[in-house]
Amino acid sequence: MAGAILITVDFGVRGSWTAEERSNELAELAQSSGIRVLRQEIARRHGPSPACFIGTGKAEEVAALCASEKANLVIFNNDLTGTQQKNLEKIIGVKIIDRTELILNIFARHAHSNEGKVQVELARLLYMLPRLTGKGVALSRQGGGIGTSGPGEQKLKIDRRRIRDRISGLKRQLDDLSKRRSMMRKKRSRFSLSSIAIIGYTNVGKSTLINSLTSSDVGVQDKLFSTLDPTVRKFTLPDRQNILFIDTVGFLDALPHHLIEAFKATLEEVTEADLLLHLVDASHPKVREQADAVYKVLAQIEARDKALITVINKIDKAAPGVVDKLKEFFPGAIPISALRHEGFDELIDKIMRQIEPKNS
Repeated sequence: MAGAILITVDFGVRGSWTAEERSNELAELAQSSGIRVLRQEIARRHGPSPACFIGTGKAEEVAALCASEKANLVIFNNDLTGTQQKNLEKIIGVKIIDRTELILNIFARHAHSNEGKVQVELARLLYMLPRLTGKGVALSRQGGGIGTSGPGEQKLKIDRRRIRDRISGLKRQLDDLSKRRSMMRKKRSRFSLSSIAIIGYTNVGKSTLINSLTSSDVGVQDKLFSTLDPTVRKFTLPDRQNILFIDTVGFLDALPHHLIEAFKATLEEVTEADLLLHLVDASHPKVREQADAVYKVLAQIEARDKALITVINKIDKAAPGVVDKLKEFFPGAIPISALRHEGFDELIDKIMRQIEPKNS
């Protein structure tokens, strides 16, 4: 197991997340990727260094820290350019990855379907293309193999052309998959099946909810991005109307644009759903900020104006008084505990009032 030093760089820009909170979320991401976190460091700077992001002096401090902690990996909570990454590796002497690459590694671990694997590969290549700085890239048939080979301008041109060709091929595959999904949605419509997409920040309990509602066995882990491939489960409402619940990939604060672009095929399930269930985690200290991150992604995929029910989950874990405050902040929200099956009657009743029967 890799042992990592985590570096969060704070440039003094005020935001809804503190540097410490962003550092803690990075630690959760690292642990979800099977990485052992040795130290979390926060570096405060006025601005990034074009050459090595944190400056030569700070990079040398990190090198000494890696030696003392016996770390073989450094993860930056910021996006690095190819040049910055290369220069940092020269100074620090261990592998350097940034936040986006870490997320891609998690996606790769949790992609099981052909569609999921194609989307992960596309996202990885879109990430790699602008970062080619003489390393060279070897592409396997699965697309996940990123290796090293001899440098040289001609080699770079060949690598870039191969990557662009592969990206074009993957986009064609995703177009085909998107058409198949569209046909499946039309078939659902013919059978009078309304679809409800369960959305929310990563690790808010979406898979637990779909399991509890439909008595199914969608994989559940207390990790970020444990669900990547969308899961569809049938459910019969008390009025005998059949509906479909769709479990979707979790959202994240400042999710890189090219990841959203690569996962459009999956996110179509959100844009095409009849109703969205937005789960928020009542036990999380940044629940409002997590909700804002979800709204931003919805805006990016042009789904912000869709019919939506806010569901306050994990009420069994919330501190006293928190749920009442959240009900004020999210008017009309339904409090539940997906784990304990609490609040389901009120939730189902609201769903029935929001979904118009298609067979009427």
